Amino acid sequence: MSADHAGRGPDYAARRGALRSLLVENEVDALLVTDLVNIRYLTGFTGSNATLLVYSWDMRNAEERTVIGTDGRYRSQVGEQAPDVRAEIARATARRIVELAGEWQLGRVGFESHVVTVDQHRGFVEQKTGLELVATPGLVEQLRMVKDAYEVEQLRKACAAGDAGLATLLERGGLRPGRTERQVARDLEWAMYEHGAEAVSFETIVAAGANSAIPHHRPTDAVLAAGDFVKIDFGAVVGGYHSDMTRTFVLGRPSDWQREVYSLVVESQRAGRKALRPGAQAGEVDAAARSVIEAAGHGKLFVHGLGHGVGLRIHEAPGLMKNGTGTLLSGVAVTVEPGVYFPGRGGVRIEDTLVVREGGPELLTHTSKDLTVVD
Repeated sequence: MSADHAGRGPDYAARRGALRSLLVENEVDALLVTDLVNIRYLTGFTGSNATLLVYSWDMRNAEERTVIGTDGRYRSQVGEQAPDVRAEIARATARRIVELAGEWQLGRVGFESHVVTVDQHRGFVEQKTGLELVATPGLVEQLRMVKDAYEVEQLRKACAAGDAGLATLLERGGLRPGRTERQVARDLEWAMYEHGAEAVSFETIVAAGANSAIPHHRPTDAVLAAGDFVKIDFGAVVGGYHSDMTRTFVLGRPSDWQREVYSLVVESQRAGRKALRPGAQAGEVDAAARSVIEAAGHGKLFVHGLGHGVGLRIHEAPGLMKNGTGTLLSGVAVTVEPGVYFPGRGGVRIEDTLVVREGGPELLTHTSKDLTVVD
C-alpha cells in the first residue's frame, strides 16, 4: 500500500487481489468467506450477517464476480461501507451466495473450514450446485498477520488510548488500598473511553494480592491492600483494532521477593522484545524470554506462551509459544508478555504490543515498565 493510500484508509481491492493470488496457489476458483472479521478486512463491511465470495479464476474479471451477501437490514450500510463490491440482499446469505457460485459454474470453491460448522457444510452440499467444496482454512488470516500502514496507525491509536487511560487512572488516585478490583477495572475502562477508545479489547483484568498469581483472573470485590501486587491487563479498540498491555504495580513498599520477581520478568520481557526480528521463528522468540526465567529456577511458574498476534481480533496469528511455528515477517504485530506466578502469593506479568521491524521492533505501548510503587 502506498503512503498516500494509507492516509485515506484501507485499500480493500488490493487486499482482495492479494487473496486471489493465494487462491490460485491453492487451485480454487473462488473462496467463500463466512468469518465476519475476514469480511470486514476484505471489504470494510461491519454488519452482523454477511457472506463474501471472492472470485479468482479469471483475474481480468475477478471483481465482477466478487459478491457480498447480507440481509435487508444492511442494504444502505453495505452500499456505504463496501461500494466497490456487488451486493446481494437475502436473509439466507450463505445459501444465496453458494447458489450464485453454482449458477456461474465456478467449479472448485474454497471455504473457511476453521469457521464453517458441520451443519453449515451439510447445507451447502445439499444445495446440489455442482460445486466442489474445498477446505481452505486460514488464507485471509495469513494476509492479516502482516499489517499495512493504515492498520499500524489504528494500533498506535488504540495503544495510545490504553496508555492515556492508565495514566488517568493513576493521576486520579484510582489505584489505592481500600478499593476493589472491580472498581479499578471500571474506572480504567471509562478512562480509556475518555481518551478515544471505541470499546475495550476484553474484560479488563485487575488482580490484587494472591489473585495476581492467576494469569486471567476476572475482577471481583476483593479489596486492594498495602503490600499487594496489582496486575492490570487491559486494552482499547480504535478503528476495530485492539491494543493489549499489562503492567504490575506494588501498593506500598515492595518486599525483597517482589523486587526480585519483578526484575526477573523485566529481564525476560526485554529478551523477548530483542528477539523480535524479521526471519525469527515464533518458537525462538518464546525461548529467548523463557530461558531467562528458567535460568532463575522459575520455569514452571511461567505457565503460558510469550505472546500472540493482535489486530482486528485481540488474539490472532502468530502464536509466540514453545511449540510455535512460522517465520516472523516485517509488519507483524504481536504482544510480548512473560509472567511468573507464585500460587497463593502473587505474580507479575509485563506486556507490550509491538510491530516487527528491520532494525528492531516498534514499541506501541509506552507506559513505563519500571517498578511503580503506589502509596
